[in-house]
Amino acid sequence: MQMTTPSSPEKNLAALGLALPLAPAPGGNYVSSKQVGSVVYLSGVISLGTEGILTGVAGLDRSIEEGYAAARACALTQLAVLKRDLGSLDRVAEVLTVNGYVNAAPGFPDSPAIIDGASDLLVKVFGEAGRHVRAAIGLNALPRNALVELQMTVRVKE
Repeated sequence: MQMTTPSSPEKNLAALGLALPLAPAPGGNYVSSKQVGSVVYLSGVISLGTEGILTGVAGLDRSIEEGYAAARACALTQLAVLKRDLGSLDRVAEVLTVNGYVNAAPGFPDSPAIIDGASDLLVKVFGEAGRHVRAAIGLNALPRNALVELQMTVRVKE
């Protein structure tokens, strides 16, 4: 799962055949990121694809695989926010936390498998520095009926 070469996060993204989306503007009275010392706190982002918001309910009208892809899309959006706000993903020292929220049917037990879409991508992009602590929570609703929402914190290099 870990990529060893090329070593830069942006080169790793390119090697995976991935491009960052445009970083979204905040959807309310908040900021997308806030740096305190060497820690950057990222606001939650919802699952977006080329056709718009990836919507639905895991365990009802969306599969684990679709949720995994939605979580991966959220991680790409978070990386876009980091690149916009930091200037380069090379400034990321490590991913500290990932909080993943899944729009899930009552009793749906597989939210962790869905949030793996974000976690797996972060490790592929940052290697060991992409390993993080996390929560993977199923909820009965997310903003705009999004399938996944993802919030992160990272530590930046001094």
